[in-house]
Amino acid sequence: MSISRRAFLKSASIATAGIVAMPASSYSRILGANDRVNVGIVGFSDRARQALIPGLMDYSKAQNFDIIGISDIWNLRRDEGRQFMKDRYEKDVKIWRNNEELYADPDVDAVIISTADFQHALHTIEAADAKKDAFVEKPFAETMHDNRAAMKAVKDSGIVVQIGSQRRSGRNYHAAHDFIASGRFGDITMVEMSWNVNQPGRWRRPSLVAGLKETDVDWQRYIMNRPFEPFDARKYVEYRLFWPYSSGIPGQWMSHQIDTVHWFTGHMYPRSVTANGGIYKWQDGRSNYDTMTAVFEYGPVDNPDRGFQVVYTSRMHNSAGGIKEIYYSNGGELNLDTNMVSPNGGLSEQHAQAMGMEANLLSEFRLADTQQVVTSANTSVDEATSLHMLNWMECIRSRKTPSASVEAGYYHSVANIMVTAALRTRQFVTFNAETQEVMAGDRVFQY
Repeated sequence: MSISRRAFLKSASIATAGIVAMPASSYSRILGANDRVNVGIVGFSDRARQALIPGLMDYSKAQNFDIIGISDIWNLRRDEGRQFMKDRYEKDVKIWRNNEELYADPDVDAVIISTADFQHALHTIEAADAKKDAFVEKPFAETMHDNRAAMKAVKDSGIVVQIGSQRRSGRNYHAAHDFIASGRFGDITMVEMSWNVNQPGRWRRPSLVAGLKETDVDWQRYIMNRPFEPFDARKYVEYRLFWPYSSGIPGQWMSHQIDTVHWFTGHMYPRSVTANGGIYKWQDGRSNYDTMTAVFEYGPVDNPDRGFQVVYTSRMHNSAGGIKEIYYSNGGELNLDTNMVSPNGGLSEQHAQAMGMEANLLSEFRLADTQQVVTSANTSVDEATSLHMLNWMECIRSRKTPSASVEAGYYHSVANIMVTAALRTRQFVTFNAETQEVMAGDRVFQY
Protein backbone atom coordinates (compact mmCIF):
# COMPACT_ATOMS: atom_id res chain seq x y z
CA MET A 1 0.00 0.00 0.00
CA SER A 2 1.24 3.51 -0.81
CA ILE A 3 0.94 5.84 2.17
CA SER A 4 0.60 8.93 0.01
CA ARG A 5 -1.70 11.78 0.98
CA ARG A 6 -3.92 10.99 -2.01
CA ALA A 7 -4.29 7.35 -1.01
CA PHE A 8 -4.91 8.28 2.60
CA LEU A 9 -7.65 10.76 1.71
CA LYS A 10 -9.23 8.30 -0.69
CA SER A 11 -9.36 5.52 1.88
CA ALA A 12 -10.62 7.91 4.54
CA SER A 13 -13.45 9.05 2.28
CA ILE A 14 -14.41 5.44 1.59
CA ALA A 15 -14.34 4.69 5.29
CA THR A 16 -16.77 7.47 6.16
CA ALA A 17 -19.21 6.81 3.33
CA GLY A 18 -22.79 6.68 4.56
CA ILE A 19 -21.98 8.07 8.01
CA VAL A 20 -23.95 11.07 9.27
CA ALA A 21 -21.88 14.26 9.55
CA MET A 22 -21.17 15.83 12.96
CA PRO A 23 -23.97 18.33 13.62
CA ALA A 24 -23.22 21.93 14.51
CA SER A 25 -24.97 21.37 17.84
CA SER A 26 -21.88 19.51 19.02
CA TYR A 27 -20.13 22.84 19.44
CA SER A 28 -22.90 24.54 21.41
CA ARG A 29 -21.86 23.21 24.82
CA ILE A 30 -18.39 24.65 25.26
CA LEU A 31 -17.48 24.66 28.95
CA GLY A 32 -15.33 27.22 30.65
CA ALA A 33 -12.23 26.23 32.61
CA ASN A 34 -14.04 26.99 35.85
CA ASP A 35 -17.01 24.75 35.07
CA ARG A 36 -16.85 21.46 36.97
CA VAL A 37 -17.53 18.40 34.80
CA ASN A 38 -19.30 15.72 36.84
CA VAL A 39 -18.74 12.15 35.67
CA GLY A 40 -20.79 9.04 36.32
CA ILE A 41 -19.36 5.53 36.05
CA VAL A 42 -21.51 3.12 34.03
CA GLY A 43 -20.40 -0.30 35.27
CA PHE A 44 -17.90 -0.73 38.11
CA SER A 45 -15.76 -3.33 36.36
CA ASP A 46 -12.17 -4.42 36.95
CA ARG A 47 -11.20 -2.17 34.07
CA ALA A 48 -12.92 0.82 35.68
CA ARG A 49 -11.36 0.10 39.06
CA GLN A 50 -7.81 -0.53 37.91
CA ALA A 51 -7.40 1.77 34.92
CA LEU A 52 -10.21 4.10 33.90
CA ILE A 53 -11.03 5.72 37.23
CA PRO A 54 -7.32 6.14 38.14
CA GLY A 55 -6.67 7.47 34.64
CA LEU A 56 -9.29 10.19 35.06
CA MET A 57 -8.28 10.95 38.64
CA ASP A 58 -4.68 11.51 37.51
CA TYR A 59 -5.88 14.71 35.81
CA SER A 60 -9.18 15.43 37.60
CA LYS A 61 -7.87 18.34 39.66
CA ALA A 62 -6.05 20.04 36.80
CA GLN A 63 -9.00 19.59 34.44
CA ASN A 64 -11.70 20.31 37.07
CA PHE A 65 -13.43 16.96 36.62
CA ASP A 66 -15.05 14.93 39.38
CA ILE A 67 -16.53 11.44 39.68
CA ILE A 68 -19.81 11.82 41.51
CA GLY A 69 -21.43 8.40 41.27
CA ILE A 70 -21.53 4.82 40.08
CA SER A 71 -24.28 2.99 38.22
CA ASP A 72 -24.31 -0.80 38.33
CA ILE A 73 -27.12 -3.37 38.20
CA TRP A 74 -25.23 -5.73 40.55
CA ASN A 75 -25.47 -4.87 44.24
CA LEU A 76 -21.97 -6.23 44.91
CA ARG A 77 -20.38 -3.92 42.37
CA ARG A 78 -22.29 -0.93 43.70
CA ASP A 79 -21.02 -1.60 47.22
CA GLU A 80 -17.48 -2.24 45.98
CA GLY A 81 -17.50 0.94 43.90
CA ARG A 82 -18.62 3.13 46.77
CA GLN A 83 -16.00 1.60 49.10
CA PHE A 84 -13.26 1.91 46.46
CA MET A 85 -13.89 5.64 46.07
CA LYS A 86 -13.88 6.11 49.85
CA ASP A 87 -10.71 4.12 50.42
CA ARG A 88 -8.64 5.41 47.50
CA TYR A 89 -9.93 8.95 46.99
CA GLU A 90 -11.74 9.75 50.25
CA LYS A 91 -14.90 10.48 48.29
CA ASP A 92 -18.48 9.53 49.13
CA VAL A 93 -20.12 9.04 45.75
CA LYS A 94 -23.72 8.52 44.72
CA ILE A 95 -24.98 5.06 43.85
CA TRP A 96 -27.49 4.41 41.08
CA ARG A 97 -29.15 1.02 40.64
CA ASN A 98 -29.36 1.45 36.87
CA ASN A 99 -28.70 3.93 34.09
CA GLU A 100 -32.22 5.33 34.19
CA GLU A 101 -31.47 6.59 37.69
CA LEU A 102 -28.08 7.90 36.57
CA TYR A 103 -29.42 9.92 33.65
CA ALA A 104 -32.28 11.26 35.77
CA ASP A 105 -29.65 12.96 37.94
CA PRO A 106 -29.23 16.55 36.68
CA ASP A 107 -25.70 16.75 38.08
CA VAL A 108 -24.23 14.25 35.60
CA ASP A 109 -22.38 15.81 32.65
CA ALA A 110 -20.46 12.84 31.23
CA VAL A 111 -20.06 9.09 31.69
CA ILE A 112 -17.39 6.41 31.52
CA ILE A 113 -18.89 3.21 30.05
CA SER A 114 -17.17 0.04 31.25
CA THR A 115 -19.76 -2.69 31.02
CA ALA A 116 -20.00 -6.06 29.24
CA ASP A 117 -18.64 -6.09 25.68
CA PHE A 118 -22.01 -6.41 23.94
CA GLN A 119 -23.43 -3.52 25.98
CA HIS A 120 -20.92 -0.83 24.97
CA ALA A 121 -22.74 0.32 21.85
CA LEU A 122 -26.15 0.10 23.53
CA HIS A 123 -24.99 2.09 26.53
CA THR A 124 -23.46 4.65 24.15
CA ILE A 125 -26.91 5.10 22.62
CA GLU A 126 -28.30 5.76 26.10
CA ALA A 127 -25.60 8.37 26.71
CA ALA A 128 -26.30 10.01 23.36
CA ASP A 129 -30.03 10.12 24.03
CA ALA A 130 -29.27 11.80 27.38
CA LYS A 131 -26.77 14.21 25.71
CA LYS A 132 -23.91 13.06 27.93
CA ASP A 133 -20.34 12.91 26.64
CA ALA A 134 -18.91 9.42 26.95
CA PHE A 135 -15.67 7.48 27.28
CA VAL A 136 -16.56 4.04 25.87
CA GLU A 137 -14.50 0.92 26.40
CA LYS A 138 -13.67 -1.27 23.43
CA PRO A 139 -14.94 -3.20 21.60
CA PHE A 140 -17.38 -0.54 20.52
CA ALA A 141 -19.87 -3.06 19.12
CA GLU A 142 -20.19 -6.80 18.53
CA THR A 143 -22.88 -6.71 15.82
CA MET A 144 -23.35 -4.39 12.84
CA HIS A 145 -26.91 -3.59 13.94
CA ASP A 146 -25.61 -2.20 17.25
CA ASN A 147 -22.61 -0.60 15.52
CA ARG A 148 -24.71 1.38 13.06
CA ALA A 149 -27.27 2.40 15.68
CA ALA A 150 -24.62 3.68 18.09
CA MET A 151 -22.75 5.59 15.39
CA LYS A 152 -25.95 7.32 14.28
CA ALA A 153 -26.93 8.16 17.86
CA VAL A 154 -23.55 9.76 18.54
CA LYS A 155 -23.61 11.77 15.32
CA ASP A 156 -27.19 12.93 15.81
CA SER A 157 -26.55 14.00 19.40
CA GLY A 158 -23.19 15.70 18.95
CA ILE A 159 -21.74 14.22 22.14
CA VAL A 160 -17.97 13.82 22.48
CA VAL A 161 -17.03 10.12 22.46
CA GLN A 162 -13.61 8.69 23.16
CA ILE A 163 -13.16 4.99 22.39
CA GLY A 164 -10.93 3.14 24.86
CA SER A 165 -8.23 2.37 22.28
CA GLN A 166 -5.42 3.85 24.36
CA ARG A 167 -2.69 2.98 21.86
CA ARG A 168 -3.79 6.14 20.07
CA SER A 169 -2.41 8.09 23.02
CA GLY A 170 0.84 6.12 23.35
CA ARG A 171 4.04 7.99 22.51
CA ASN A 172 5.64 5.09 20.67
CA TYR A 173 2.50 4.57 18.58
CA HIS A 174 2.45 8.24 17.62
CA ALA A 175 6.10 7.99 16.63
CA ALA A 176 5.33 4.89 14.55
CA HIS A 177 2.35 6.57 12.89
CA ASP A 178 4.36 9.65 12.00
CA PHE A 179 7.27 7.60 10.61
CA ILE A 180 4.96 5.57 8.35
CA ALA A 181 3.04 8.66 7.25
CA SER A 182 6.31 10.37 6.30
CA GLY A 183 6.90 7.74 3.60
CA ARG A 184 10.34 6.81 4.93
CA PHE A 185 9.19 3.31 5.92
CA GLY A 186 7.93 2.56 2.40
CA ASP A 187 4.86 0.59 1.46
CA ILE A 188 3.56 -1.72 4.17
CA THR A 189 3.80 -5.23 2.76
CA MET A 190 2.84 -7.34 5.80
CA VAL A 191 1.81 -7.01 9.45
CA GLU A 192 2.16 -9.74 12.06
CA MET A 193 0.30 -9.49 15.35
CA SER A 194 -0.16 -11.83 18.30
CA TRP A 195 -1.54 -11.85 21.83
CA ASN A 196 -0.64 -14.96 23.79
CA VAL A 197 -1.21 -15.84 27.45
CA ASN A 198 -1.16 -19.01 29.55
CA GLN A 199 -3.77 -18.19 32.15
CA PRO A 200 -6.45 -20.78 33.02
CA GLY A 201 -8.22 -18.12 35.07
CA ARG A 202 -8.34 -15.50 32.31
CA TRP A 203 -11.94 -14.21 32.23
CA ARG A 204 -12.88 -16.83 34.84
CA ARG A 205 -14.33 -15.83 38.23
CA PRO A 206 -15.51 -19.12 39.81
CA SER A 207 -15.91 -17.74 43.32
CA LEU A 208 -18.04 -14.84 42.11
CA VAL A 209 -20.12 -17.16 39.94
CA ALA A 210 -20.76 -19.46 42.89
CA GLY A 211 -21.95 -16.60 45.08
CA LEU A 212 -24.11 -14.74 42.54
CA LYS A 213 -27.90 -15.06 42.91
CA GLU A 214 -30.45 -13.78 40.42
CA THR A 215 -31.84 -11.45 43.07
CA ASP A 216 -28.45 -9.72 43.25
CA VAL A 217 -28.65 -8.40 39.69
CA ASP A 218 -31.13 -7.10 37.13
CA TRP A 219 -30.92 -9.88 34.55
CA GLN A 220 -33.48 -8.30 32.21
CA ARG A 221 -31.50 -5.08 32.03
CA TYR A 222 -28.32 -7.09 31.57
CA ILE A 223 -29.30 -9.00 28.42
CA MET A 224 -30.66 -5.83 26.76
CA ASN A 225 -31.31 -6.71 23.10
CA ARG A 226 -29.80 -10.19 23.17
CA PRO A 227 -32.18 -13.18 22.83
CA PHE A 228 -33.85 -13.95 26.12
CA GLU A 229 -32.53 -16.85 28.15
CA PRO A 230 -32.92 -17.72 31.84
CA PHE A 231 -30.49 -16.25 34.37
CA ASP A 232 -27.00 -17.73 34.07
CA ALA A 233 -24.39 -16.58 36.59
CA ARG A 234 -21.50 -17.57 34.31
CA LYS A 235 -22.85 -15.53 31.41
CA TYR A 236 -23.16 -12.56 33.70
CA VAL A 237 -19.78 -12.74 35.44
CA GLU A 238 -17.73 -14.58 32.78
CA TYR A 239 -19.44 -13.04 29.76
CA ARG A 240 -16.19 -12.85 27.76
CA LEU A 241 -16.35 -16.63 27.38
CA PHE A 242 -19.78 -16.64 25.75
CA TRP A 243 -21.19 -15.46 22.46
CA PRO A 244 -23.31 -13.33 21.86
CA TYR A 245 -22.29 -11.47 25.02
CA SER A 246 -18.71 -11.16 23.77
CA SER A 247 -16.61 -12.31 20.83
CA GLY A 248 -13.80 -13.11 23.28
CA ILE A 249 -10.34 -12.74 21.78
CA PRO A 250 -11.30 -10.49 18.82
CA GLY A 251 -13.18 -7.94 20.88
CA GLN A 252 -10.94 -8.01 23.92
CA TRP A 253 -7.46 -8.07 22.41
CA MET A 254 -7.51 -7.91 18.64
CA SER A 255 -9.57 -4.70 18.64
CA HIS A 256 -6.60 -2.82 20.15
CA GLN A 257 -4.13 -4.08 17.60
CA ILE A 258 -6.23 -3.95 14.43
CA ASP A 259 -7.12 -0.35 15.29
CA THR A 260 -3.45 0.61 14.89
CA VAL A 261 -3.50 -0.83 11.36
CA HIS A 262 -6.44 1.42 10.51
CA TRP A 263 -4.77 4.43 12.11
CA PHE A 264 -1.35 3.90 10.51
CA THR A 265 -2.59 3.20 6.99
CA GLY A 266 -5.85 5.14 6.54
CA HIS A 267 -7.72 1.95 5.65
CA MET A 268 -10.70 1.70 7.94
CA TYR A 269 -11.73 -1.91 7.32
CA PRO A 270 -10.30 -5.05 5.69
CA ARG A 271 -10.96 -5.99 2.10
CA SER A 272 -11.47 -9.58 3.28
CA VAL A 273 -10.98 -11.88 6.29
CA THR A 274 -10.52 -15.62 6.69
CA ALA A 275 -10.16 -17.23 10.10
CA ASN A 276 -10.37 -20.42 12.10
CA GLY A 277 -9.81 -21.60 15.63
CA GLY A 278 -11.29 -23.65 18.42
CA ILE A 279 -11.46 -24.51 22.10
CA TYR A 280 -8.33 -26.62 22.10
CA LYS A 281 -7.35 -26.50 25.78
CA TRP A 282 -9.75 -24.83 28.22
CA GLN A 283 -12.85 -26.95 27.66
CA ASP A 284 -14.77 -25.53 30.59
CA GLY A 285 -18.15 -24.92 28.97
CA ARG A 286 -17.18 -21.72 27.18
CA SER A 287 -18.37 -21.03 23.63
CA ASN A 288 -15.68 -18.52 22.60
CA TYR A 289 -12.41 -19.94 21.29
CA ASP A 290 -9.18 -20.17 23.29
CA THR A 291 -7.12 -20.25 20.06
CA MET A 292 -7.58 -18.44 16.76
CA THR A 293 -5.82 -17.17 13.66
CA ALA A 294 -7.21 -14.56 11.30
CA VAL A 295 -5.78 -13.40 7.98
CA PHE A 296 -6.85 -9.94 6.83
CA GLU A 297 -6.31 -8.39 3.44
CA TYR A 298 -6.20 -4.60 3.23
CA GLY A 299 -5.94 -2.48 0.11
CA PRO A 300 -7.97 -0.58 -2.47
CA VAL A 301 -11.27 -2.33 -3.12
CA ASP A 302 -10.98 -1.60 -6.83
CA ASN A 303 -7.39 -2.90 -7.18
CA PRO A 304 -6.95 -6.43 -5.77
CA ASP A 305 -3.30 -6.50 -6.87
CA ARG A 306 -2.40 -3.75 -4.42
CA GLY A 307 -2.47 -4.17 -0.65
CA PHE A 308 -1.02 -6.15 2.22
CA GLN A 309 -1.90 -8.88 4.68
CA VAL A 310 -2.29 -8.79 8.44
CA VAL A 311 -1.88 -12.12 10.22
CA TYR A 312 -3.28 -12.16 13.74
CA THR A 313 -2.82 -15.10 16.11
CA SER A 314 -3.85 -15.57 19.72
CA ARG A 315 -3.79 -18.44 22.17
CA MET A 316 -4.72 -18.68 25.83
CA HIS A 317 -2.73 -21.80 26.75
CA ASN A 318 0.91 -20.89 26.01
CA SER A 319 2.35 -17.41 26.52
CA ALA A 320 5.46 -17.74 24.32
CA GLY A 321 5.75 -14.69 22.11
CA GLY A 322 3.46 -12.56 24.25
CA ILE A 323 2.15 -9.47 22.49
CA LYS A 324 3.68 -8.69 19.11
CA GLU A 325 2.98 -5.98 16.55
CA ILE A 326 5.45 -5.94 13.69
CA TYR A 327 5.04 -3.96 10.46
CA TYR A 328 7.12 -4.99 7.44
CA SER A 329 8.22 -3.15 4.33
CA ASN A 330 10.70 -4.09 1.63
CA GLY A 331 13.32 -2.15 3.58
CA GLY A 332 12.93 -3.69 7.03
CA GLU A 333 10.58 -3.73 10.00
CA LEU A 334 8.90 -1.52 12.55
CA ASN A 335 8.60 -3.52 15.77
CA LEU A 336 6.25 -2.19 18.44
CA ASP A 337 7.40 -4.83 20.92
CA THR A 338 10.97 -3.52 20.95
CA ASN A 339 10.01 0.02 19.78
CA MET A 340 12.68 -0.27 17.10
CA VAL A 341 12.82 0.46 13.39
CA SER A 342 15.49 -1.75 11.79
CA PRO A 343 16.69 -3.09 8.42
CA ASN A 344 15.81 -6.62 9.55
CA GLY A 345 14.66 -8.56 6.49
CA GLY A 346 15.19 -5.64 4.11
CA LEU A 347 16.44 -6.01 0.54
CA SER A 348 20.18 -6.66 0.81
CA GLU A 349 22.79 -5.47 -1.67
CA GLN A 350 23.57 -9.06 -2.70
CA HIS A 351 20.01 -9.89 -3.70
CA ALA A 352 19.32 -6.45 -5.16
CA GLN A 353 22.36 -6.55 -7.49
CA ALA A 354 21.30 -9.94 -8.86
CA MET A 355 18.21 -8.21 -10.25
CA GLY A 356 19.90 -4.98 -11.26
CA MET A 357 18.36 -3.12 -8.34
CA GLU A 358 19.67 -1.06 -5.46
CA ALA A 359 19.66 -2.29 -1.88
CA ASN A 360 16.76 -1.12 0.28
CA LEU A 361 17.66 -1.12 3.97
CA LEU A 362 16.15 1.09 6.64
CA SER A 363 18.36 2.87 9.14
CA GLU A 364 18.05 1.54 12.67
CA PHE A 365 16.61 3.82 15.36
CA ARG A 366 14.44 3.71 18.46
CA LEU A 367 10.91 5.07 18.59
CA ALA A 368 9.86 7.29 21.48
CA ASP A 369 10.40 5.52 24.78
CA THR A 370 7.30 4.39 26.60
CA GLN A 371 6.07 1.67 28.90
CA GLN A 372 6.07 -1.74 27.26
CA VAL A 373 2.66 -3.19 26.52
CA VAL A 374 2.14 -6.31 28.61
CA THR A 375 -0.57 -8.94 28.73
CA SER A 376 -2.11 -7.38 31.83
CA ALA A 377 -2.50 -4.05 30.09
CA ASN A 378 -6.28 -4.35 29.86
CA THR A 379 -6.63 -4.14 33.64
CA SER A 380 -3.84 -1.78 34.71
CA VAL A 381 -3.39 1.96 34.38
CA ASP A 382 -0.44 3.10 32.30
CA GLU A 383 0.76 6.30 30.72
CA ALA A 384 -1.21 5.74 27.52
CA THR A 385 -4.49 5.16 29.40
CA SER A 386 -4.03 8.28 31.52
CA LEU A 387 -3.15 10.39 28.47
CA HIS A 388 -6.11 8.92 26.62
CA MET A 389 -8.42 9.97 29.43
CA LEU A 390 -6.82 13.43 29.47
CA ASN A 391 -7.47 13.79 25.74
CA TRP A 392 -11.16 13.02 26.29
CA MET A 393 -11.38 15.54 29.13
CA GLU A 394 -9.78 18.27 27.02
CA CYS A 395 -12.09 17.50 24.09
CA ILE A 396 -15.17 17.77 26.29
CA ARG A 397 -14.22 21.39 26.87
CA SER A 398 -13.06 22.21 23.34
CA ARG A 399 -15.67 20.03 21.53
CA LYS A 400 -12.89 18.79 19.29
CA THR A 401 -12.70 15.19 18.05
CA PRO A 402 -10.80 12.89 20.46
CA SER A 403 -7.83 10.83 19.34
CA ALA A 404 -9.92 7.62 19.22
CA SER A 405 -13.09 8.93 17.60
CA VAL A 406 -16.38 7.12 17.33
CA GLU A 407 -15.44 6.37 13.70
CA ALA A 408 -12.34 4.53 14.94
CA GLY A 409 -14.57 2.44 17.19
CA TYR A 410 -17.04 1.82 14.40
CA TYR A 411 -14.39 0.48 12.05
CA HIS A 412 -12.43 -1.59 14.54
CA SER A 413 -15.82 -3.17 15.23
CA VAL A 414 -16.28 -3.87 11.52
CA ALA A 415 -12.96 -5.75 11.54
CA ASN A 416 -13.91 -7.60 14.74
CA ILE A 417 -17.30 -8.60 13.39
CA MET A 418 -15.70 -9.80 10.16
CA VAL A 419 -13.43 -12.07 12.21
CA THR A 420 -16.38 -13.32 14.27
CA ALA A 421 -18.24 -14.10 11.04
CA ALA A 422 -15.23 -15.94 9.61
CA LEU A 423 -14.75 -17.97 12.80
CA ARG A 424 -18.40 -18.92 13.14
CA THR A 425 -19.22 -19.63 9.50
CA ARG A 426 -15.78 -20.67 8.13
CA GLN A 427 -16.70 -18.55 5.10
CA PHE A 428 -14.71 -15.98 3.14
CA VAL A 429 -15.83 -12.67 4.69
CA THR A 430 -16.06 -9.23 3.11
CA PHE A 431 -17.63 -5.87 3.98
CA ASN A 432 -20.31 -4.21 1.86
CA ALA A 433 -19.57 -0.49 2.15
CA GLU A 434 -22.88 0.44 0.48
CA THR A 435 -25.10 -1.44 2.92
CA GLN A 436 -22.61 -1.35 5.82
CA GLU A 437 -23.06 -5.09 6.32
CA VAL A 438 -20.57 -7.87 6.98
CA MET A 439 -20.94 -10.59 4.35
CA ALA A 440 -20.10 -14.24 5.02
CA GLY A 441 -19.94 -15.65 1.51
CA ASP A 442 -22.98 -14.17 -0.23
CA ARG A 443 -25.07 -13.77 2.95
CA VAL A 444 -25.32 -11.04 5.55
CA PHE A 445 -23.78 -12.31 8.80
CA GLN A 446 -26.38 -12.52 11.55
CA TYR A 447 -25.58 -13.78 15.03
